[in-house]
Amino acid sequence: MKTASQHHNLSFEDTSVAFAHQSDSKLRKTYLIFAMMNQNWLVKIGTFFIKLILKLGLPVKFLIKNTLFSQFCGGESIETCQKTIENLAKSKVGTILDYSVEGEDNEKDFDKTTEELVKTIKKAAQQTTDIPFSVFKVSGIGSVDLLEKVQEHEEELTSEDKAAFERVHSRVDRLCKLAAELNVKIFLDAEETWIQDVIDNLCYEMMKKYNVGGKTIVYNTYQLYRWESLENLMKACDKGRAEGYTVGGKLVRGAYIEKERRRAAEMEYKSPIHVTKEDTDIDFNKAVHYAIDNVDVLSICLGTHNEDSCLLCVKLMEDNGIAKNDARIWFAQLLGMSDNISYNLANAGYNVAKYVPYGPVEAVMPYLFRRAEENSSIAGQSSREFLLVKKERERRMSKAS
Repeated sequence: MKTASQHHNLSFEDTSVAFAHQSDSKLRKTYLIFAMMNQNWLVKIGTFFIKLILKLGLPVKFLIKNTLFSQFCGGESIETCQKTIENLAKSKVGTILDYSVEGEDNEKDFDKTTEELVKTIKKAAQQTTDIPFSVFKVSGIGSVDLLEKVQEHEEELTSEDKAAFERVHSRVDRLCKLAAELNVKIFLDAEETWIQDVIDNLCYEMMKKYNVGGKTIVYNTYQLYRWESLENLMKACDKGRAEGYTVGGKLVRGAYIEKERRRAAEMEYKSPIHVTKEDTDIDFNKAVHYAIDNVDVLSICLGTHNEDSCLLCVKLMEDNGIAKNDARIWFAQLLGMSDNISYNLANAGYNVAKYVPYGPVEAVMPYLFRRAEENSSIAGQSSREFLLVKKERERRMSKAS
């Protein structure tokens, strides 16, 4: 009988494939990192002290760089990510360079981030096989306050607001235009619901402009923990089909659950998030079914660490006679996590990429804190990672003895 993590010759339990890219010493380090992250109390205390040490300006960079940073990030710059790109490519896993600097909120920084994103697109164009996608957050190149104002009070915008939003629009267009010219697929990441409508509108405008001639360049991101997302995806496809352009959809479960629910409660509106995790899973899997049924107009990337959803997609591809390496269907996971999914899918011939965050250590700390907290808070996530690494270490030891 097949387990939930198996399908024919594909098994997410095969640790020999999942960790083949890691030397014994690297595997030991991974084991220690996940062993610590498996302890919720330790993550909370560790996060608190690292934040305090950074605030006091004490030298902790070396320690972070050689632990959390090396596990979940590719490097401090595009150039220093090259080794990670090459290592992933050896296992037929692509790289998605994700500039993960957060917290900037002025025009100078927005322009600086845009220039960095231009570099990631050009880098992807040079190494198309190794770097199949580029990605950016609209909030990285425009003010969140402005985006919120545009979404809620468009008629009340001042001339200054309008000029600032026009700059955001032109940055988005510049990135998507360059991606189209260089034939690089590009994700617009999903964000909080109070700015997501603006992002959606920008994204659909770019799709209409650049997803033509049989190419899908621009991808929107659909957070299926939102009860509106599945319908939004379907409407987008109907519109694309009617108007003669294709739709790109990155399917994820969602990243801002506590923030979304808290704001909805505080401001007394209906929570945009599904009541249960099961409802989210149902919608995610419905989206996968819908995507496979509408692959003529919709290209997808499953951005998920959920084994069942990946296996569902594999089965549907097989049932519908879709080739494993069909360019319209991708799987993606975060660097340093769910290697059992990424490497086993890639080894079986499916299109797989890893999100590879990069940036100065200090600047990507918010990202790293989220990964640590996420691993300790998602039911069983760090335990799953930890047990798989443990299993592979034991396998290697028994083989050596």
